[in-house]
Amino acid sequence: MASSLITPSRAQRTKPTIGFVNLGCSKNQVDSEVMLGTLVADGFQLTGDARVAEVVIINTCGFIEEAKQESINSIIEHGRLKTSGSCRVLIAAGCLAQRYQGELLKELPELDGVVGTGEFGRIADICRSLLTPKARQQRVWLGQPPYLYDAETPRIRLGTPHSAYLKIAEGCNRNCAFCAIPIMRGKQKSRPIESIVAEARRLAQEGVKELNLISQDTINYGVDLGLKQGLTALLRELVTVEDVRWIRPFYLYPQQVTDELLDLYAGEARITKYLDMPLQHISDGMLKRMHRLGDRKHLLKLVERIRAKIPGIFFRTAFIVGFPGETDAMFDELRQFILDMEFDRAAVFLYSDEEGTPAVDLDRKVDRAVMEERRNELLALQESISGAKNRDYLGRTIEVLVDGISEDSDRLLEARHEGLAPEIDGVVFCERGTAQTGEFVSVTVTDAAGYDLIAQPVGKALASSPASLSTSLLMPKKSGAGYR
Repeated sequence: MASSLITPSRAQRTKPTIGFVNLGCSKNQVDSEVMLGTLVADGFQLTGDARVAEVVIINTCGFIEEAKQESINSIIEHGRLKTSGSCRVLIAAGCLAQRYQGELLKELPELDGVVGTGEFGRIADICRSLLTPKARQQRVWLGQPPYLYDAETPRIRLGTPHSAYLKIAEGCNRNCAFCAIPIMRGKQKSRPIESIVAEARRLAQEGVKELNLISQDTINYGVDLGLKQGLTALLRELVTVEDVRWIRPFYLYPQQVTDELLDLYAGEARITKYLDMPLQHISDGMLKRMHRLGDRKHLLKLVERIRAKIPGIFFRTAFIVGFPGETDAMFDELRQFILDMEFDRAAVFLYSDEEGTPAVDLDRKVDRAVMEERRNELLALQESISGAKNRDYLGRTIEVLVDGISEDSDRLLEARHEGLAPEIDGVVFCERGTAQTGEFVSVTVTDAAGYDLIAQPVGKALASSPASLSTSLLMPKKSGAGYR
């Protein structure tokens, strides 16, 4: 997504101007926020209009084939600004840049620089060096990843002011056969608890009500620091931060899930009753070929234990279809598992060959058309399950966090209950009234539409009753086909 920044005035344009495009996941978003903060602190002027920017930076994603193509298309599109706009320097940063630096410079001559995932902290110096008048020469900056910012690092946050992503670690020590993240991000490196808590307190002072904890492997937080049950220890400190109402950890690998962690989830009101745990598959044969720890028996017991420990937990997961060797029987096993488990949300990815990963050399590749058919079948099944779960909310009064005016209709506010994560899950719609962005309000659910809910705020003046809303105004939110 492109950053929504204010176009500078004529007087402000004496400073070098930066146009910025952020692509990919929430972890990429934090990297973009850090780069933006670093640039502003160094005297650059940001613009939301790339046509007037002297430097254009594309923070790329390289996770799956579709994301890589989106990044390349964005580079090509913004490269045209060298003739139609003010662009003097075009930079590709992030995961795709880290992974394919040589190929990018060769195939995309409009690029002036490539900045890998270990060099975000140097982005201001890099931009200035490329702006220095001299004979044009493409350059690469590829420090050893991972790069980790700290509590004092400047950030300019994108998105809503009351919800923030908080990166607690970078890199990954797992060896999943399909995943190139260790290639792009390096081995896991965790931030100290003190640094994370200090940043959380600053964010709370800025008005943040929801902290979304992110990393490549959140359940493994602190292992590299010598911490035992590091995530549990971190959460116990974060719940002491005043004014933060929701703390939402993302991406818990289905290993090392202790009773102490689950008890903390169950007993601490500030930790959302929301679990994001990609399982990837349920067939023992697939899990083994994927190099995933655990087996079907372990995963079944884990889901049962989580739900027993945390009644009413909102469970989000993710699966891969079409991994090499996935037979019809294995897919049927996965489909039946989803049907039996009734997860609240499930993302479904198509397998793609990623250079440098063990899965590339596996035999029995699955045809693309078969993969797409399998994904569509699972998404349709999950949509039915999620819809039924949504209808269970009818007539209930729940607390929601107001995110602001809906992009679908300016008649509507969008809000979320604690089981709805920002951007990837559905929303709760109600007509505009006196509720303010960033405010927690009580609402009574009156209808359900796809992944979304329609609700009547309790005790709030509304222009008219949400019961009169037409569901044609509401578009189901993305089901997670592109989410990790």
